[in-house]
Amino acid sequence: MGKTKHTGPIPLPKTPNPDLWVSPIPFGLGKVKPHHIRDTARAAWENRDNLAYATRILTQGVCDGCALGVAGLSDQTLTGPHLCTTRLNVLRLNTMPAIPAETLHSDIEQLRRMNSTQLRKLGRIPYPLLREPGDRSFRRISWKDALNRIANKMKSLDPHQFAFYLTSRGITNESYYAAAKVARYLGTNHVDNASRICHSPSKTALKRSLGIGASSCSYKDWIGTDVLVFWGSVAATNQPVSTKYMYAAKRKGTKIIVINPYHEPSMDQYWIPSIPESALFGTKLADDFYSVNIGGDIAFMNGVMKHWFAMEEKHPGSAINHSFINEHTQGFDQLKEHVCQYEWQDLEASAGLTREQMITFAECLAQAKSAVFVWSMGLTQHRFGTDNISQVANLALLRGFIGREHCGVMPIRGHSGVQGAGEMGADPFSLPGGGFEAENIARLENLWSFSIPRWQGDTVGVTLENALLSEEHSQRIRLYYLSGGNFLETMPDPTFIRNSLENLDIRIHQDIIFNTSTLLDAREAVIVLPAMTRYEQPGGGTSTSTERMVYFSPEIDGPRIEEARPEWEIYRELASLIHPEEANQLGLQSAEAIRKEIAHAAPDYDGIQHLKQKGDLFQWGGAWLCEDGTCPTPDGHGHLLAIDIPERRIGEDQFAITTRRGKQFNSMIYGEVDPFNEAERTDILIHEQDAQRLHIQEGDAVVLHNTHGRLQGKARFAPIRTGNLAVHWPEGNTLLPKGVYEKYAQIPEYNGTVTLEKAEIFYGRKETKGRKKEEEVEV
Repeated sequence: MGKTKHTGPIPLPKTPNPDLWVSPIPFGLGKVKPHHIRDTARAAWENRDNLAYATRILTQGVCDGCALGVAGLSDQTLTGPHLCTTRLNVLRLNTMPAIPAETLHSDIEQLRRMNSTQLRKLGRIPYPLLREPGDRSFRRISWKDALNRIANKMKSLDPHQFAFYLTSRGITNESYYAAAKVARYLGTNHVDNASRICHSPSKTALKRSLGIGASSCSYKDWIGTDVLVFWGSVAATNQPVSTKYMYAAKRKGTKIIVINPYHEPSMDQYWIPSIPESALFGTKLADDFYSVNIGGDIAFMNGVMKHWFAMEEKHPGSAINHSFINEHTQGFDQLKEHVCQYEWQDLEASAGLTREQMITFAECLAQAKSAVFVWSMGLTQHRFGTDNISQVANLALLRGFIGREHCGVMPIRGHSGVQGAGEMGADPFSLPGGGFEAENIARLENLWSFSIPRWQGDTVGVTLENALLSEEHSQRIRLYYLSGGNFLETMPDPTFIRNSLENLDIRIHQDIIFNTSTLLDAREAVIVLPAMTRYEQPGGGTSTSTERMVYFSPEIDGPRIEEARPEWEIYRELASLIHPEEANQLGLQSAEAIRKEIAHAAPDYDGIQHLKQKGDLFQWGGAWLCEDGTCPTPDGHGHLLAIDIPERRIGEDQFAITTRRGKQFNSMIYGEVDPFNEAERTDILIHEQDAQRLHIQEGDAVVLHNTHGRLQGKARFAPIRTGNLAVHWPEGNTLLPKGVYEKYAQIPEYNGTVTLEKAEIFYGRKETKGRKKEEEVEV
């Protein structure tokens, strides 16, 4: 771990820089852009019934939106206030009153006619609910009856037959830790969290390449680095406050490069509302875009390294940091031999970029004295996501961009809860303080005073598959305990997901609101438990940001939902009902007690026990992990890994397809039109050349189809790499394969191949086939 401490926020320049302006016309009038003032006014109006409470949440609490770590209205990167529309959109979840009884207990079919956005707006879940087969509506039950029903079912099952899942919805480290501990106390390793379908390859790759499981640097390192690369990350859309950091970086002379199949307009230019100059005239963010093929990143990076090795042949030291390589890495010769075997034409075909483009990027990095690589789901959500990230680590190691100021690798997190989830052990592959190595298990068993199951737990995807095993199968999942989440709208193949969830004996939804999955049937019972938000929990709670800052968010005075409880408390009470004779050894008596225990269970978090009031925080690991090049791997070295180019399985008349976000936060949709490109939710982003080849005009109804499903939408011309398409998530999930997982981290595949046709041609052909079948029957 690093010895250098984070030095705190720095001020922004006070004088404007017209060279960065998007337009001299104030407020971007006439431009396609978000309307921040209007959105802020709308948020204030939505929260008008609890405006004082909403204000206290914003000024006292730690943001439950993205993982940038805004506490109150400030952070540790820049001075001055920070507030974004993403946080304002999420705010209403915390201030809504309870769902009215007449709506809560209405006919289930009436509720099912609503989408998740409409369900979210109904209000908070006020008390425990039960619905059994044949029930036309939810009925109220007591906490005692609800937990006894769950406990009795669990006691009748083998621990292989029930599982836990925690979403990223504002959940605190304390709740993740309690869930992880209770799962093992009950004898199961089937516990997983939302980062499984986001950044599990990041953790896996960084562990094997660098020995770390989190960002190696801080946001401050963006400001003043020579090159800041966003790889498969649309931070301006998903983490809007980050645009302020990008602005500060631009003012320091940083070059920003974006690598993504689609030229995302929000990364091109942005009107940053908390910076007067930018709010008026906008800010040019990215200097260069590289539109890589979907799945072409490994080839691109191999091309970069191939050119570096060629540069070294002519001028040693012109591209590779040899002193760093010799002192701090292993595997250089094997990597060089592997990369140099590839022919340029093969790299170009896979990457979708020309040799000249790859050389331009390679020379830019070779000339830089510092660089920070930032990535998100554009790199992770592939069947080869771990290899993608190890390639990024290869680039950083070869140049020595690790363990020092203005350098590093950063998997930017999309939600404030997920960084801590795996570190607290709410993960089938990890425990607090490490993995399932014998030493860590023995240490925790000594601390917890009970045995930890040794068998491998299942990830979300496998758990859902196991819900459909035969009745007599010993591994069949019969009870699924869900803390938030909506697999119907986050996992591939929604039809399969529906069948899995409805085939469970009992499904528990511990949540603050309804979503579409809450309303599905179950074979014996659906039980709904009302949870508190992070701002309501007695004793407060903590969350960990992308840059490893652990923030304390205090309990905030305000209205409370009738029977909502802290999530950690619910887990503790359930466990005590299942094993009452051993309950006294479980602990978890209060938020403060849990933090004290975390400090022992997860040594990196030593310091969390001292967080007690607003403003308290610390950064585990220091400003830079792998400081001075020393990695916490068994041999103390970074590992350079030879990565093969993935097979590109695309037919002549097919397209590669990926998903993207619009006006939404995770799966919560807040608008039907994207404020950056005016695309509607059903629009299919396609390059104009591809459309012309298929005789498709902009706005034409089209159908995407493959063996997994189909999606109808409208063609929308966009600056996306030819041969590639983008659709909105979760609408496009019907085209994605179930049961396809990344080899190392077990993340589901979120890309695929499709055929695109005009709707009239597709349905005309189906109609013709239907007539032919009817004629055959008649004959």
